[in-house]
Amino acid sequence: PATIMTDPDFADATYIEPMTPEIVGRILEKERPDALLPTLGGQTALNLAVRLGELGLLEKYGVELIGANLGAIKMAEDRAEFKACMQRIGVDVPRSGLAHSLEEALEVVQTVGFPAIIRPAFTLGGTGGNIAYDMEQYREYVKKGLDASPVRQLLIEESLLGWKEFELEVMRDTQDNVVIICSIE
Repeated sequence: PATIMTDPDFADATYIEPMTPEIVGRILEKERPDALLPTLGGQTALNLAVRLGELGLLEKYGVELIGANLGAIKMAEDRAEFKACMQRIGVDVPRSGLAHSLEEALEVVQTVGFPAIIRPAFTLGGTGGNIAYDMEQYREYVKKGLDASPVRQLLIEESLLGWKEFELEVMRDTQDNVVIICSIE
């Protein structure tokens, strides 16, 4: 998609700029696009879309988020809220807990057990994440994870090692028509 999105015959304008709310805000002001598609830009685009929404720039310039709305992005980014959402719709989730310190993490592992997955919040590409098989590793990975997270928050989950992952890529329209694009095991 990146090649076609920057093709002069396809794109009205192309910018090579830092992806900051200030710069993107100036571009929104100048170009006045109808919509923004943050789901094609990875974690950076999702974080930027949330920040633009929080600053009121999307509303100010009449820009609609497409692909995923602001509420959906925020819910998916908030690990506790996402877990609660899955539980509300009857989806089983691994035992887990949030920790903001080593002390809190030591309480969580009593419920989760080993091996335990340590996932720092708001890091790109899983930076700082690890699987701990014993208490010595756990303490080390928790400290590294807390340092990696800009908000010093960890999601600690029971490991599902040995399970098989089955992923479906699904598209749905506003009329609730659904098509499975692909499946991956």
